Amino acid sequence: MTAPEASAGPPGPDGPARAEAGPVRHVYDPTPPGEPARYLNDHSVVLGSDGRWHLYSIVGDKAPPGEWPDYTKEVHFAHASAPGPEGPWTTHPYAMTVDPGYFGEEHLWAPHVVEHEGVYHMFYAAGGGPPGATATAINLATSTDMFTWTRIPSGPLFRDHLSARDPQVVRVGRTWVMYYTATETVHGGRHIVAYRTSQDLVHWGERRIAYADTETVQSHPDSNTESPFVVRRGEWWYLFIGPRGGYLGTDVYRSRNPLHFDESDAAGHLPVHAAEVVTDGDLQWVTGAGWTEDGLYLAELRWQDEPSG
Repeated sequence: MTAPEASAGPPGPDGPARAEAGPVRHVYDPTPPGEPARYLNDHSVVLGSDGRWHLYSIVGDKAPPGEWPDYTKEVHFAHASAPGPEGPWTTHPYAMTVDPGYFGEEHLWAPHVVEHEGVYHMFYAAGGGPPGATATAINLATSTDMFTWTRIPSGPLFRDHLSARDPQVVRVGRTWVMYYTATETVHGGRHIVAYRTSQDLVHWGERRIAYADTETVQSHPDSNTESPFVVRRGEWWYLFIGPRGGYLGTDVYRSRNPLHFDESDAAGHLPVHAAEVVTDGDLQWVTGAGWTEDGLYLAELRWQDEPSG
């Protein structure tokens, strides 16, 4: 089983479309009975060779109302599995725990899992670097059973400006493309979705820009190009990013070129945070999570076709 191009699932009509979400439903709470409330944030939902869906996610303790949690304590990846995206979900032990001895790893953020030739590849943001560094690491761990994950011995795949994070890897033709959020320059500039390409999932090329927002770090300190997720539908490609229009908000942009998106071609707004697209047969879902939420949420992803041109 090899990751399909852009993880898009069934191709849609060739014309442009808008993305809409059906009712958002709560499908999984990671809080153990009798313990303090926990949240999930950036996550990955993938179908395993065992026929079950597996969820990997940032996990942490919820903050009191009106406060934000301490994201520096996000040092585990939650793991759960289910017979279908709607559940019921079964909680498993952590998939991974931070390892400072692994090239200065500081946290575990935003896992994204793809399968290739029987091996599952988990890409994630790990922070770290020398004191005063302005670049953070994107790391890789692999597994054959989806329960035991091993970091590659060579260390980070690359480091990038400020808090580069939230990788998503898709197949475009014969090339792997990794999208991730970053900043335009080492000191800030515009919030962007960067990308790099690879032929083997380990060696990645130079950074390029797939999307550049009008907001800068100076005008909008909080990133609004987080959790980039790209899918293909027919001849069009769709980029999901956020937070937009509030913490629980994701904007969608479309393009015929998977390596270039522009905010002039908006294609929808979804009321979820850290959105991922999950394809299960003929159904497509959009997921959501976040610091203010109680785990994993799910809504049917609906495409509204529009006339070409």
